[in-house]
Amino acid sequence: MSKIKIHFVIDKTYRAQAAKKILLKKYDNYSPKRANVIVVIGGDGFMLETLKKYQKFNKAFYGMNRGAFGFLMNKFKTKNILNSISKAKLILISPLSMLVLTKNNIKRSAIAINEVSLLRQSRQTAFLKIIIGKKIVTKKLICDGALVSTPAGSTAYNLSVHGPILPLNSKKLAVTPISPFRPRRWKGKIAPSSAIVKIFNLNIKKRPVSVVADNIEIRNIKSVKIKVDKRVKFKLLYDKNNSLTKKILIEKIRKEIS
Repeated sequence: MSKIKIHFVIDKTYRAQAAKKILLKKYDNYSPKRANVIVVIGGDGFMLETLKKYQKFNKAFYGMNRGAFGFLMNKFKTKNILNSISKAKLILISPLSMLVLTKNNIKRSAIAINEVSLLRQSRQTAFLKIIIGKKIVTKKLICDGALVSTPAGSTAYNLSVHGPILPLNSKKLAVTPISPFRPRRWKGKIAPSSAIVKIFNLNIKKRPVSVVADNIEIRNIKSVKIKVDKRVKFKLLYDKNNSLTKKILIEKIRKEIS
């Protein structure tokens, strides 16, 4: 990489703003167009939001954690940031794209880096039909919801609902039920990343369902079509001893021994 030019994107939390005062005194803050690296200061949620907001600039992203867990982030530092970026490993991630049809026959779309999740909107369970490719994998899943996760997102919400952890280079997707009531023992499916996943709400009027792409929610849906958008590639930079691949492997080991 030639001369590193940083554009800082900093969350509005107290911890992130405290870091802002230090960083902007030590480093130049270029515009997004002139910069070749976007440094994100915050947590995982802020990183996901920033990736989508700055996608149009086609830059590399280097995150530093000022949030809680910081799975997508590097450790926060104020010294030698330029050196860390120059030595960082580049990882390319393609997001999920979803096409939603609402109960009023309105089409909406969004992308998700971690997962697309469907959730019941009322006190009643959702009735969902799930198709992967041309195969119906469940005709009627009675549940609180279901999600489709990328490998990068498989240690997030997907892991919390007992979904499988997917290696970053697995070229797979996890389709995982959320609190399944019937069939109670259905654990979900692992699908190839080339597959198109379609999920239908079988009772739109009585059992409304919303769908969420990371942090974008669309309510009262009829159906959603989900697939990997290979045309889009986010460039994430990780410190040598802090790679996303390594983090996923550690979570997989923890799950197996717990």
